[in-house]
This record gives sequence, structure tokens and C-alpha cells, in this order.
Amino acid sequence: MTLETVIPASEAKRSVSRDPRSRGWVGPGSRAKRSPGMTFVASLLLAFLLPLAANAMTVKTVQGPTGVETWLSEEHALPMIAVNISFPAGSSYDPSAKPGLANMTASLIDEGAGDLASDAFKQALESRGIRFSAQADRDFIVVTLTTLKENADEAFRLAALAFAHPRFDPEAVERIRAMILAGLKQEDEDPSRAAVNAWYAAYFGAHPYGRPANGTPAGIAAIKPEDIKAFAADHFVRGGIKIAVSGDISEVQLKKYLQQLFTPLPAKAVPVAAKPTTFGNAGTRTVVRNEAAPVAIFGFVGPMRADADFIPAFVGNYILGGGGFSARLMDQVRDKRGLTYGISTDINDFRASSIIVGSVQSDKTKILTALDVTKSEMARFAKDGATQRELDDAKTYLTGSFPLGLDSNAKIARTLNAYQRSGLPADYVVKRNGMIQAVTLAQVNAMAKKYYDPARLVVAIAGNPAPAPAQKSNAPAAR
Repeated sequence: MTLETVIPASEAKRSVSRDPRSRGWVGPGSRAKRSPGMTFVASLLLAFLLPLAANAMTVKTVQGPTGVETWLSEEHALPMIAVNISFPAGSSYDPSAKPGLANMTASLIDEGAGDLASDAFKQALESRGIRFSAQADRDFIVVTLTTLKENADEAFRLAALAFAHPRFDPEAVERIRAMILAGLKQEDEDPSRAAVNAWYAAYFGAHPYGRPANGTPAGIAAIKPEDIKAFAADHFVRGGIKIAVSGDISEVQLKKYLQQLFTPLPAKAVPVAAKPTTFGNAGTRTVVRNEAAPVAIFGFVGPMRADADFIPAFVGNYILGGGGFSARLMDQVRDKRGLTYGISTDINDFRASSIIVGSVQSDKTKILTALDVTKSEMARFAKDGATQRELDDAKTYLTGSFPLGLDSNAKIARTLNAYQRSGLPADYVVKRNGMIQAVTLAQVNAMAKKYYDPARLVVAIAGNPAPAPAQKSNAPAAR
């Protein structure tokens, strides 16, 4: 979005680790912690030292086979090429009886193709230092390919083979099935994952986004090799592919590789998942578990990534919950009351919906109080808005830190591909900081009033919240 954070970073959607193939953030409050002073000083340094990275970048739109959208950022300082390829094949396309099919298909991307069985295919990659992997989120299977320039011919040949002629041999399928099932078992022991799954189910209901993105044990167990082959045939197609490339490669060379990669694929398109028509009712759902420190996920509707609301809402989110130690929620819930080690919020956009979602973990006698304070702070934000100083500090950090996400070819390709998936134009990376600088206090406060109504919060708690212990009284006992 990621793990794609379960609460994914909306500005540069996250990579997912393959083991276990979970889409998400590593835990409540996992966002890097920053004090207000550190944030300001670091941001000021970034603003002076790194301001030209994005502005100096040129992103070209390269013409490839019909249906293939390709962006290129040429960077010839190092002989490396990074590629991100997104197929419309995420978990929202899983059959309802077989959740996890997209995850399993992605996990098998490097397990053999053409006349190369799994070991031979991996040896061909490893012998040339080629990195090739895939991960499924809710809308896409995102493939990453990284190679030295001297090995580009072989890297693209192997990728083309994997897309057009994947093997899905029974031995590989069973090995990956066991790996995913082990990962799901591990996830089941994680209160963070339990809370996330419960929240998505409560908020999205019967919509495909409501199902666990990684699948379920029953779904993974039910998947047959024929299901995987059919899914790949339906979704490894040209229509709707998004490709971002960064590194030591020219437009002419890239066009050649695009033809090699995608001309063999069917030219058909894959329909976008239908937009949710209803959402879960506000309120709290509890997944009762024996946890000393329950996890709560909370959220409601957010602006779509390409909407005019998004940038001012994004800045507002930084002020309320997205800015680490400089955020209001961290100040009120952690610093002033000691109710948690960390609390954060983010805006997570999908192709068919968008959410503002947050997380907090606390002692079982404090989690309900932490949520009450969160709601109170949201209500204050919606009513009174931000201050000019908060807005200025947010702009300084958000614009100054942005180049850090563009300091390698892999990061550039990943960021550009995320923008493609969100429907943004190729020049967005250059215009983004200017759009943030143009945000006014009135716009931020309008977004606070529009979106941050705590009465609309859908909350899921994994644990067994307990009432806070009664305060001991110093008054003498009655006689």
C-alpha cells in the first residue's frame, strides 16, 4: 500500500516480506519515533541537503505494447536497473472459497518457468545476482526485478519466461503451501494481525477487501495447481499493467525489453473490483484473546489518492497521528498519559476505496482509556483544527524527508509504481512537494472537520480489555 503495512504508508507503498507473506505493518506504533525538536532539525537539514532529488528527476512515459503503462527514470551513475511491475491480480480477485490464491500465485513466481524447474530457475537468477520476487496486496501482484546492467538481457528473459510460461509444479506448490500455512499460523498468534483482520472484516464486510489478504488456512488448503494456473492465465495479461523502471537503461533499450516481457501475454484487461457500497457500523468489535497488551485498530473512510482532498488530508493526518513523536496522538496518548509506547494513523488507498486507519497497543486495563483519549483528541482536531505552527512543521518534514524515499533505483521504481497504482500522473513526483507547500491552514482544518469524526470510528480490538483498577481511596473507612 504494505509487510505492506497493515497500515500502509500512503506516500510510498511498502514492500512485503515473503516469509510469511503478510501485508502489513510490523506492529502498533512501529513508525519511526521523532521528538518535535529532532523532527524540525532533521527536516531543516533535509530541506537544505536533499531538495533537488525529486525536482531533478525526469520521469518519461515509454510506449510499450498496448495496455502497458510504463514510466522510466534514467539514472546512469550506477550500472543497475530496478523494475516494479504491477499486475491487477491482488487478493480482491480471490474466489470467496479460496482466499489466498493471489498470495500463493505471487509466492510461486520464482519457482520455475519454461524448461527450468525451480532449482534451475533460481540458480539462473542467483548466478548473475538477479533479484526477482512478487507479493500480492489487495489489488495487485507487485513484481520486483533488480539487476546489474550487464545481466539485463538474462534478467528480462527470465522474467518474461515466468510471466508467459510459469510451471507451478506440484512439488513447488506443496512446498509454498506449507510455507504459507506456517506463516498464517504464526500470524494467528500475533494480536496485531488478528486485530487487522477483524477490522477489515468489520469495515468492508462481504466486499473482497474484507477477506484476509494473505488468505486463510482453509482457503490455502483448498487451492489446487489448476486454480493457480487459471488465475495466472487470467491475470498475467497486458491490460492494466503498471511498470516503473529506474536506473542505467535508455528508452530504446527499455522498449525492447517491454516487447520481450509483454507481447507474449494476452491483450485482454482485468476488471477493477467493484466499489464497496456499504461499510461497517461505528462501534467496537473485540476478538477475545488472552493478551497482556491488546491491540486496537481504528478507522473510517478516507479520501481517494487522486482526489483533491488527499494532499490536505495527508498533511492533516501527519499533524494528528502520522508524525511520530510530533503528532498530537503520540503527545496525548503516550507522552502525557503513558498509555502506550506508540500510536499512529495513516491514509490507505485501494483502487476501489480509501481509509484513514490507526493502531494502538496498551495494557489490557488501559486500552479502552487509550481509545477514549484518541477519540477525544480526534474530536478536538475536528472542532478546532490545527495551528499554523503545526502546519509549517508538517510541511517542513513532509517535503524535506521526501527525497529519502528516492535515494536509490529500487526506491524510485517502488515509489513511481505506487503512484501509478493510485492513478497519479507521471510528473507527480516533481509536483508533489509544491502541492504540499500550497496547502493552507483553512484546507487542513476543513479536512479535519470532514473526516475526523470519532463518532464514525470502526474499532477492532484483539485481546480481552479489562476495566481500569479502581483508585484506592485515602478516606477513612466507614464505621
